[in-house]
Amino acid sequence: MYGKEGEADMESARIGSRLRAIRRSQGLTLEELAVSAGMSVSTLSRLESGKRQANLELLLPLTRRLGIRVDDLVADERPDPRVRRPPIHRDGLVIVPLAPEHAPVMTYRITYPPRAQAPEPRVHEGYEWIYVLSGRLRLILGDQELILEPGEAAEFDTRTPHSMSAAGSGSAEAISIFNRDGAKIHTHTTPQE
Repeated sequence: MYGKEGEADMESARIGSRLRAIRRSQGLTLEELAVSAGMSVSTLSRLESGKRQANLELLLPLTRRLGIRVDDLVADERPDPRVRRPPIHRDGLVIVPLAPEHAPVMTYRITYPPRAQAPEPRVHEGYEWIYVLSGRLRLILGDQELILEPGEAAEFDTRTPHSMSAAGSGSAEAISIFNRDGAKIHTHTTPQE
């Protein structure tokens, strides 16, 4: 996407903006920091604007004066976006978290085993949205019994008595999205590998 030169320019800009923010947070002017770090004001200004390539010879005196580590300036701001959470096994279900632990909305891939009878309906605070990936999913919602096929979705207030299970002889797999209240009820056991 970017060439090596473009990546270096972006990194210089990130380092520069971090350096500027730290300098300002400490109430230092460009001139005060430059003089105390033994460099010209124009060099520091070019570093902060990303127009000068940062190197250790320039960064070490600045970080010493600011009382920070070089890593504080060059650390990668992009966290790893992958979600690596262990599956949860509960009542025969396999619940795989698909969102980070502290996400505002909780998303899971849930595999429902086949059952001769639907589980007893439950009621709890929250909302749930479910999308069937494979198999057939039996949704008991109040006095309704619905069979959801792959590609079908449902959304409901979980204060309505409800239960879900695979319909037929095979398992059903679905994506479920809960608000935090709904997620607590479905995933409150200790995760297992």
